[in-house]
Amino acid sequence: MKTTYSLLLFLSIIIVGCQNNDRVKTTESSSNEVNYSSNNYEDLVTLFKEWRTFEEPPLFDGAPDYTKASFEKRWPDFKELQSKLQSIDTSGWSTENQVDWMIVWAEMNGYDFNHRVLKPWTRDPAYYKTVWSHRSDVPAHEGPTHHATTELWTYTFPLSTAERVRLMEDLKVIPPLNAQAQQNLTGNARELWIAGIRDIKEQSTVLTELKNDSLIKEDKELVSIIDQAITSTDELASWLEKEGQSKAGPSGIGKENYSWYLQNVHLVPLSWEDEVMLLKRELARAWSSLKLEEHRNRNLPELKDADSPEAYDKMADEAAKSLIQFLDEQEIVTVKPYFEPALREHLGEYKPKDERNFFTIGEHYDPRPLYSHFYHWFELARMDTEPHQSEIRKGPLLYNIFDSRNEGTATAVEEIFMQAGLYDDSPRVREIVYIMIAQRAARGLGSLYAHANEMTMEEAGGIHTKYTPRGWMNTEEELLIFEQHLYLRQPGYGTSYITGKYLLENAIAEYARLKESDEEPFQLKDFFDTLNSIGNIPISLGQWQMTGSKSHMEEVYD
Repeated sequence: MKTTYSLLLFLSIIIVGCQNNDRVKTTESSSNEVNYSSNNYEDLVTLFKEWRTFEEPPLFDGAPDYTKASFEKRWPDFKELQSKLQSIDTSGWSTENQVDWMIVWAEMNGYDFNHRVLKPWTRDPAYYKTVWSHRSDVPAHEGPTHHATTELWTYTFPLSTAERVRLMEDLKVIPPLNAQAQQNLTGNARELWIAGIRDIKEQSTVLTELKNDSLIKEDKELVSIIDQAITSTDELASWLEKEGQSKAGPSGIGKENYSWYLQNVHLVPLSWEDEVMLLKRELARAWSSLKLEEHRNRNLPELKDADSPEAYDKMADEAAKSLIQFLDEQEIVTVKPYFEPALREHLGEYKPKDERNFFTIGEHYDPRPLYSHFYHWFELARMDTEPHQSEIRKGPLLYNIFDSRNEGTATAVEEIFMQAGLYDDSPRVREIVYIMIAQRAARGLGSLYAHANEMTMEEAGGIHTKYTPRGWMNTEEELLIFEQHLYLRQPGYGTSYITGKYLLENAIAEYARLKESDEEPFQLKDFFDTLNSIGNIPISLGQWQMTGSKSHMEEVYD
């Protein structure tokens, strides 16, 4: 794979900055005397807390302050935090603690990158979306999100006195934030701008539905606050439409920036060029494997989709039982008591054929491929009930740094569970798995070209649609726009499903190789239980902690 300057820079930081025995962070005085810094892991934890406090912006008129003046004023404080991190000497630390240092390093790089390149508060109108109706299936919202969101899914209606006050305080942020947005949004990224208007308009719709809810509409004080939020949101949408007429610049961040971001923030040891090659390979493999499955299954009856709510509910119930039983009896992973309840909250519902999108098409034939991807919900339930002991890992990592881990694992297990025998009772379901892999490879490939500014978002969506088998992406334009918009907003996310899958498979291979070299049996359950215990951190770091080796970070540079 192609070696780039930024890849070599990343390698030098990994090798020099993280070796167990010879890594020494120092500072030099004017007389060139070396002063050794703290070697205490607790100092890292203290710095992490200081960093996370800093990362929350100050308030301006009751809303987070994303003004240019605020960022410039706070920049020296950020550089001081970076300096403190570099001054921590991790020599002699356990691999786990060194991994924690790398997480903090990556997050600070994320702040630096946002400040220099991504600038969502300047380029991305969707950044100012405040109201979220549903919990994300990954540790935090997908894509750049501001610091004062209203998470409607966290409220139980009718509201208690305390919750009512909390909701009003949440919603009061919207008018000053939207006013600030009209000052901050000076970027020229046309596609981000135009697509982002949809998100702001959607917020107005959600707020209107909230206001009209039977449990809300009689509360005059709360309704007044919601009305102010609606008016403010509508004004922002109108302003965006007017300003959008003059926007003409590119929205992608370019290949060099993309590669730097992958390596230094998300700790994915690949470049833009590497990801193009990998996704092309996976797309071809998925299509060819699908055709081989179809050939093998040519004498078997076609799958029949659920044709009624009753049929769907029965199939969904059986699929949930089948998956949980399979994971337990086949010793794939330790099935915790919260697995099945977490899955059953997301079994879906029947939809008529003309209302199904890519995911619900397959779900109506057999939900198990999608339910396998819902490994996501097991991981979130684990975060809620068994938070990691490390202060640095217990919550979501910033800037979607978790994507290779969470999206990669959820995608990888679709095929892993299949190869382990999940569909032995219904071989044609294997075809759905390869269709899902092809779709994710196609949409990720399109996002790569969009970030290189070699394609528009619409053209990237064309790859997404054209190379998804059986025309399953032709059914709903809304999903296509949502996904390509998200991937343009969040570099690396569109590819993380496939690259994370690749990195996880590489981790399995190395873990198994080491077991074999030690003449120990490889047990899939041990692998997944160990992976789960490490937390939602980049796969590259997870493999390092599981194997004690960083060789996988060096191979791409050979």
